Amino acid sequence: MKTAKKIFDVKKFYRRTALIIYDIISVIAASFIALYMRFNFDMEEVPRYFLTPIEKFLPLSIILTILVLYIFRMYSSLWAFAGETELQNIVISSVISTIIQAIGLQFFRVKGYQAVPISYYFLYMFCLLSLIFVSRFSYRFLRSYKHKNQNKKNTISVMIIGAGEAANSIVKEIVNSNFSTMVIRCIIDDDPGKAGRFIQGIKVVGGRNKIIECADLYDIDEIIVAMPSASRATISEILDICKETNCKLRSLPGMYQLVNGEVSVAKLRDVEVEDLLGRDPIEVDLDSILGYVKDEVVLVTGGGGSIGSELCRQIASHHPKQLILVDIYENSAYDVQQELKLRYPELDLVVLIASVRNTNRMNRIFEMYKPKIVYHAAAHKHVPLMETSPNEAIKNNVFGTWKTAQAAAQNGVRRFVMISTDKAVNPTNIMGASKRICEMIIQTFNKHYETEFVAVRFGNVLGSNGSVIPLFKKQIMAGGPVTVTHPDIIRYFMTIPEAVSLVLQAGAFAKGGEIFVLDMGKPVKIVDLARNLIRLSGYRVDEDIKIEFTGLRPGEKLYEELLMSEEGLTATENKSIFIAKPIELNEDDFFKTLKALKEESKNEAADIRPLVKEIVSTYTYKTEV
Repeated sequence: MKTAKKIFDVKKFYRRTALIIYDIISVIAASFIALYMRFNFDMEEVPRYFLTPIEKFLPLSIILTILVLYIFRMYSSLWAFAGETELQNIVISSVISTIIQAIGLQFFRVKGYQAVPISYYFLYMFCLLSLIFVSRFSYRFLRSYKHKNQNKKNTISVMIIGAGEAANSIVKEIVNSNFSTMVIRCIIDDDPGKAGRFIQGIKVVGGRNKIIECADLYDIDEIIVAMPSASRATISEILDICKETNCKLRSLPGMYQLVNGEVSVAKLRDVEVEDLLGRDPIEVDLDSILGYVKDEVVLVTGGGGSIGSELCRQIASHHPKQLILVDIYENSAYDVQQELKLRYPELDLVVLIASVRNTNRMNRIFEMYKPKIVYHAAAHKHVPLMETSPNEAIKNNVFGTWKTAQAAAQNGVRRFVMISTDKAVNPTNIMGASKRICEMIIQTFNKHYETEFVAVRFGNVLGSNGSVIPLFKKQIMAGGPVTVTHPDIIRYFMTIPEAVSLVLQAGAFAKGGEIFVLDMGKPVKIVDLARNLIRLSGYRVDEDIKIEFTGLRPGEKLYEELLMSEEGLTATENKSIFIAKPIELNEDDFFKTLKALKEESKNEAADIRPLVKEIVSTYTYKTEV
């Protein structure tokens, strides 16, 4: 280490010495060139009484100028990354050196010499500034030129969509970088007033109608969407065009990056399928909604899962008195714990490993911590796996909910919000049927306890554990094929933040007994998601990556519904959220059959589905031949 440091110091010494020698020559050259320029480039016309003062003052001028340059870090800056600050320092140093020159030569005037013409000083400053600038910035230019030549064979041709401040920041960073292999070929913007103009030397070639044409014309490899303030609908329209180019797509995360001054190449992310959903995210005023969790003890079951962990993040940011995370899986619970401790060091966080199926454990937790608000996200959700293990779905989902809800009711919980699913509507699988029973339990409990029990029903969550998008990404990375169960299968989709926003809104709206339903817009074909994801990854469908249809899995249906036919809808303050009318049921028969269901699941019944159908009349399933 000492040897390496010594070598480094020697190199630094040589560089500084070379710069000092160059600056000495620059001061000498600037002094005489300025006089030479003043007298029309003819040294024979320069009077001796002008030349003598300059010659006599020159040694002192050199010493003082070198000192000024040293003060302004002209010998310690990293000139490979020189920018505006270094340029300002060069200008200021040159001005101060000129002032020193003017004062010094005035002293020689007192001694009887003729005053140097005023124009000489301006010429001197110009010459000195130019010579110092060349010495410092030429290193950056030569280094950049060398780097670009070395990477000509590895360059990535880039198109940028958007000609605003975000695009300007991205272009500036790429153009000025000595390390980027990107080359920006053109910029697209729908504003006719920007067409034909330039950003950092890159031409705005036209609007979105030019995307496909220019991608081919400029042989584009990658498209960067730099439109952080655009609506989801606009982004979706742009991406629908871009995906036809077979280029890799990247974008900025959002408007906040621009506001916070964080726009950079490092902030770019790959375009995701959710960008193509074509609808703006659900608008929820979380600050007003989450006011009710402030200074309250809040408990989240399944807190290590996709929905549960996001619930914990949102709640933690609104200052609860205490946040209790309950999960059976220690690894995910630990990950969320570490994240929350880092982001919210003042948070009173309790992480407990527990099963919602354990009556004594759940009762003890509620007795000890006395939560006032509970979000019940713990459940088995994977449809095919539950089809092969139906008793586990009943034990965990139905009776885990029963035991958690009962513990909540007996320990003074004010609000209990259960996470449900669109698969509970006319279920064709045991998972959906089990969640429908959970909804019935919640609505029944609400009639008999002071706790406000509600359920929140939504569709598939993009990026959650077990969703199709992570599976598709893994398959694409492996070179395909991408597997889709059926060419006509459709699903409603939402993002994790949207799902959590709905859950939190339900907690604010809750009066007891409601099933909240989200208006999720139009359903999406799974095969279209697969095609889009392949294209967004820069591949061609069925050429680079193939799509294979594997057939519907056990318990799976072609489409999901959010509302049962016998339910009605009631609007809420949020236009995207509705309340489903509760279904009337005979409580005596319900509890009697539920008791039998408990025994059957506990005794590992060979086929528990007929008993489930007795409770959920809309449940249908295939009987084995």
